[in-house]
Amino acid sequence: MPLAEAVALHARERPHAPAFRMEGRVFTFGELAAEAGGIFAAVQRSAAEVSERSILSGRARLVSLETGNHPLFPAAFIAATAAGHCAALIDPHLPEIARQRMKERLRPEVVIRAEGDLLRIDVPSAGHSRLLQGAAGPSPAVRAGNGGEPFLVVFTSGTTGESKAIIRNRRSWRVSLETGKGFFRLESETTTYAPGPLAHGLTLYALAETMTAGAEFVGARHFEADQSLATIAAFRAKRLVLVPTMLRRLCERAARSPLTSIRQITIAGAKLTPADREAARVAFPNAQVTEYYGASELGFISVSQAMDRHTPTAVGKAFPGVHLAILGENGDRVPAGEAGMIFVESELVSEGYIAGGDGAGFRRHGKRATVGDLGFLDEDGTLHLIGRAGGMVVSGGNNIYPSEVESVILGAGGVNAVFVFDLDHPDLGSELAAVVEPGGGFDRAALEAHLAAALPRYKHPRKIWLCRNMPMTASGKLAAGELRRWIAEENTALERLA
Repeated sequence: MPLAEAVALHARERPHAPAFRMEGRVFTFGELAAEAGGIFAAVQRSAAEVSERSILSGRARLVSLETGNHPLFPAAFIAATAAGHCAALIDPHLPEIARQRMKERLRPEVVIRAEGDLLRIDVPSAGHSRLLQGAAGPSPAVRAGNGGEPFLVVFTSGTTGESKAIIRNRRSWRVSLETGKGFFRLESETTTYAPGPLAHGLTLYALAETMTAGAEFVGARHFEADQSLATIAAFRAKRLVLVPTMLRRLCERAARSPLTSIRQITIAGAKLTPADREAARVAFPNAQVTEYYGASELGFISVSQAMDRHTPTAVGKAFPGVHLAILGENGDRVPAGEAGMIFVESELVSEGYIAGGDGAGFRRHGKRATVGDLGFLDEDGTLHLIGRAGGMVVSGGNNIYPSEVESVILGAGGVNAVFVFDLDHPDLGSELAAVVEPGGGFDRAALEAHLAAALPRYKHPRKIWLCRNMPMTASGKLAAGELRRWIAEENTALERLA
């Protein structure tokens, strides 16, 4: 069932049931439907003023949604994806230059952004802007769109400095929500707490599946472990949706006072360690932990539960409705246990990239699609992930391409060469590190300012070394292995900056 229709149904049948809660503000399904209707009407009025079309060229009205974790996000999301609209989610915490570049590429007709407790709607092509004060009277019903229409654009890191815009149609999400409702056993009593950013896939999807099931979703403007535990206890949440780093923070503080209301913990973004699972068992003794491996471009790929194998590379078996294949360089299937590129075939796959790409990542091979990740399948169908596409690093649940960070550092000035890579980290899984060969005019403060302006904080290297003379291979490339060895041996050729 489409999200707009589901919320409207719950508003008619259970208008006073809580739908969304965030730090002191709560919306019942009746209130949420009314707010969404009011925003939808405002978007429709604004759309009539548009003089320039978006990159979608008439396929759908593109609405840029830049509210972040705001109490009105769910209503704005429903409105921005209703009827013939497509929402482009842009994280307001990104540097202004990055957000502006995204909008230049997409050319959204309408922009919705937060202004204090309210929302503001802009029509860039007309130069119009208005503050939404809330509906003065009855709100119009929000119409669901057609299944084949594009309805969502999200961004994922590219292997160059540009994030890639992924476009998804309604049908793929509807199939996913229907399948997931049964798989995750979501019911109207499954109160879900998910404190991550709503502009990102994990938390956004948790919001949609929770509200579609008629349950209450509890979010947070920012994640803070002690506040999160208090929130979970106060509202007796039954389900958590988190990245591993968040789970570790919660388990550290809940170990002496276990929370028994939690029945389900859904994890994505990185693998849990055996120590993580044991900590979760102690902190949330009644919870079943489910991990899934997926990609923004492909949707769910595989899922791992308590009875599955939990080796360092195993990421579970195919999600319901998903067919997995490991293909070699010639495009043929490889035998069980042999490594190759992971391809999936399912109705959950996106339409791919718009507004340009970097030539890497998502591609199709017949009915199958891949993002370039490497792995193998066991005889019993267990998928093992052994390499991320483009050398991608997963740190604290965030996907980071080192080459993107290298491009930014090289653009700072006074840098001759740079090597960005990952180091093991007991909490984040991996942490980003960099070795910089300084040139004339290198200035540490200028580099930090450049990073702050160009990249979100989670993409900044946590450790930085200077190397006056980088080791090179015979072909003239940076000797990455040699640099890693120097770091491990604390070679005096390296000077630690951070």
